[in-house]
Amino acid sequence: MKVFMIGGTGLLGSEAAKVLIERGHEVLSIALPPLPQGAELPSEMQIEYGNYLEMSDDEIANYMTGCEGFVFAAGVDERVEGPAPIYDLFKKYNIDPVKRLLGIAKKCGVKHAAICGSYFAHFAKTRPEMKLAETHPYIRSRVDQEKVAMSFADDNFSVAVLELPYIFGTQPGRKPVWMFIAEQIMNSKKTMYPKGGSTMVTVHQVGQAIAGALEYTTGGKCWPIGYYNMTWNEMLQIMHKALGKPEQKVVNIPNWMFTLGTKKMHKEQLQNNIQGGLYLPKLSDIQCNELYIDKILGCDPLHVEADNIDAAITDSMRLCRAVIEKKTTVIDMKGE
Repeated sequence: MKVFMIGGTGLLGSEAAKVLIERGHEVLSIALPPLPQGAELPSEMQIEYGNYLEMSDDEIANYMTGCEGFVFAAGVDERVEGPAPIYDLFKKYNIDPVKRLLGIAKKCGVKHAAICGSYFAHFAKTRPEMKLAETHPYIRSRVDQEKVAMSFADDNFSVAVLELPYIFGTQPGRKPVWMFIAEQIMNSKKTMYPKGGSTMVTVHQVGQAIAGALEYTTGGKCWPIGYYNMTWNEMLQIMHKALGKPEQKVVNIPNWMFTLGTKKMHKEQLQNNIQGGLYLPKLSDIQCNELYIDKILGCDPLHVEADNIDAAITDSMRLCRAVIEKKTTVIDMKGE
């Protein structure tokens, strides 16, 4: 099929394009410049640079006409901060574009769509006692994004939302999202971290999931994506080794101490008149928990294959270290 993608030069979009092209599909993408220095994009992908938010419906329809598939690999994540209410920003970049683009896609005869979402939406639905959507603006926005996406699905238009978890892997020239933890490890003699854990995938597995979502989804489906379930301590051991500090000790701080730290950060946000996507006084409910996903829920049905998560974490940390030591030039992840 011919696939139109928004965000084809980003970390996830570029990998999805590689997988799609390897499977015999054709990919056309528009993306924001600049292209990361050293980024390896498939030569077969047709790329045009521009901001889809500034394009008319007719301009976007011209790209979608003749396409069977559409991928939205753009938007912003929970790291974004701004003036309250921050939900409005997530609505602008994550919800409104999905509503607009799926509407155009359906009118143009597109048959299959895949949206990159968040695994927080999965847990908001499966663990209602945590009240994640009620507490955290970003998670609320991802739940609302799914509702909008599913409203377009029918027998002739399949819509898949990929509920993506922690993702490891690199794109040369693009700043990893893991800089904060790499800096913490590099600048201390011991790593202070709570108990808990998360589900994880590699960038390549996300590419496979996006391709699989287009190929195997019927109707509307939100796919929980998780392949490797790992405690923070297990993850940190791999990170320590990658950063050249294999003997560094992990000290598991109690939940109340973690909450004290996040409340302090929240106070600083208030003083600066900014709001975060995650409500920091309740962040311990997430960070001190084990948010695991069985691969049979999403990865297996979408034919996502096993990969080397240790190597992906290692690559991410080594790029972080190169950035910290000013041995490479990168552009920020934000704005994909």
